[in-house]
Amino acid sequence: MSGRDLFCQPRRYRRGAVLTLVFTSVLAAGAATGSLPGTGEYEQAPDVTRTAAAAVSRNDVADAAAEAMADGKSPVEAAERAVSRSGDRWGAVYSEGEYEEFTEALDGRYTGVGLWARRGRDGRIKVAGVRSGSPAEDAGIREGDRLRSVDGHVVDGRPVTEVLALLRGDAEDAAVGSSVRLGLESGARAWHVTLRRASLSTEPVTVRGLRGGVTVIKVAAFTKGSGERVRGAVLRARSGSGIILDLRGNSGGLVTEAVTAASAFLDGGLVATYDVEGDQRALHARPGGDTEKPLVALVDGGTMSAAELVTGALQDRGRAVVVGARTFGKGSVQMPSRLPDGSVAELTVGHYRTPAGRGVDGRGITPDLEADGEALKRAETVLSGLGQQ
Repeated sequence: MSGRDLFCQPRRYRRGAVLTLVFTSVLAAGAATGSLPGTGEYEQAPDVTRTAAAAVSRNDVADAAAEAMADGKSPVEAAERAVSRSGDRWGAVYSEGEYEEFTEALDGRYTGVGLWARRGRDGRIKVAGVRSGSPAEDAGIREGDRLRSVDGHVVDGRPVTEVLALLRGDAEDAAVGSSVRLGLESGARAWHVTLRRASLSTEPVTVRGLRGGVTVIKVAAFTKGSGERVRGAVLRARSGSGIILDLRGNSGGLVTEAVTAASAFLDGGLVATYDVEGDQRALHARPGGDTEKPLVALVDGGTMSAAELVTGALQDRGRAVVVGARTFGKGSVQMPSRLPDGSVAELTVGHYRTPAGRGVDGRGITPDLEADGEALKRAETVLSGLGQQ
């Protein structure tokens, strides 16, 4: 399992210790409902019963926050308790500042030190990569270094998501310029270094070529503009060559961007269905996508939400062979509601389905061919069998 010190992974806030996925709940259904003006498009999905239950919970959360304000207590903490009682697995409450961070994340910006991390089978955390020009690179940290501690917290055995949360810090103390102290090890050398968090930009889509003309399009997250970058990469790929769409570790993003990315490989047609408070809707691909180049979608247990939406569409439509491991199974949708003090509560309103009507939430998507450590090589082999020239 691997990830970055940004918004694509679950994050543990100190206040209330609430686990929340900053990227799988994408902003802006509120723009359609009027609850949050001007924030864009949002993930949504089909489950009328769940939607009705969520509507009641939203009222409960808003009432709890208002009562707390009237009593001079913290409305955010009261809202968190109400969300916890609702039993909503993905429900979360953000302070106004945290929600501003959220919107910046969707623009492809984040505050961090520029580390990628992974956990080995022995439970040890290692640096999987270092962003160019980042505080981590400036401090001399290199890929392969062992990360032993973050601000005094031993990280061995922790999920990568928790390590990334420690690297990034809570919203209250993770501003640009705030410090984080890392304990590191490389061979016989052990040392500590203090880094200053900086404002960094993400690279949600990267493209590289492999032998034989294969193009690998890696989508780390569906931030703004990522869909068009995928389309551009497909157009530039050599005619007759194969494409590997690498969605491993992609924990979601904006649904509009996911649909645009799927459109790069489809000539119109259904991408997913969903329901918003009893209103049945559908997401369709734009016409004119490339339906000729052989395609493999590469996934793993970190492929979530909007990334699963793309995977399910390409698999159900017979456009791609899916290779890797079963995806995470986050097919639910959260809708934001502004609370009296300016904070925001997000609660589940439904679950989307693939073109064939499959539910993803709690199930994930099973690949056509299982692969683990040699997944990329397996994908190349599959492409050769699909007619790669």
